[in-house]
Amino acid sequence: QGQLKIAPAAMAARCRLAARFHHIHGANIRLDASHTQATRVESFANGLCFSQEPLAPGQIFLVEIEEKELGWCGHLRVGLTAHDPQSLEVVPEYSLPDLVNMGDTWVFAITRSHNRVMVDGEEAQARGRPWEPFLLIARVRIPRDTLVGRSRPGHYSHILDDLYKMNVLPATARRSRIGVLYAPQPDGTADMHIVINGEDMGPSARGLPTTRPLYAVIDVFASTKSVRVIPVDYGFPSLQTLCRLVIQKHIVHRLAIDGLDLPPLLKSFCQHE
Repeated sequence: QGQLKIAPAAMAARCRLAARFHHIHGANIRLDASHTQATRVESFANGLCFSQEPLAPGQIFLVEIEEKELGWCGHLRVGLTAHDPQSLEVVPEYSLPDLVNMGDTWVFAITRSHNRVMVDGEEAQARGRPWEPFLLIARVRIPRDTLVGRSRPGHYSHILDDLYKMNVLPATARRSRIGVLYAPQPDGTADMHIVINGEDMGPSARGLPTTRPLYAVIDVFASTKSVRVIPVDYGFPSLQTLCRLVIQKHIVHRLAIDGLDLPPLLKSFCQHE
């Protein structure tokens, strides 16, 4: 657990470095020049991607769904692997079951509804107040604001406004943000956590080895066509972010922001991000 005591500045620098996709990926994946956007250019499979670097304890690898594709069944798959992507003779076609069957890999499919995992008969924990600035997992504090995906105002407002008040989108929706991390435990192993739009789904896998590097796995599968890595700054939230949280907490409808006596840039920030 002592490994979690990473200085915020050091963690932020490491996260910026690692917030890219590995150059090893599935046959149908195309990366942009920055290696932060991964797009599946054909079919529905061969969309496996990995983090460029192994994750540090408590470091989240966060992606946003940028583009969907109709006509396929299934969605994004996310997890961790102890296999160095460079050691793979061939990148498997699927994360489930191909990569998982190789061992030392833990991957879960993201669904339209709820991905919270029940462990050992435990009841699901409460989401917590959506306005809290940090998400706490083990001894790691992650700025919640970066983790949350948001719809743009006016798009599907009639069905999304209640969700917007809670700062969440459906898990598989466009602009939804999904991340994966591992939290070391006292017995020397680690728990894997999947975070969907700022909500921790709980330990989705236990007993992960901490003696081997663990890479994030992102399978751009079926109806998920393109994702982008979102860098996460582990420092304190900005004054602008704190202002947005207060404003969003007290409005009835997101379009009401237009009527507030606020600078235009702050209005846009509150509505669109």
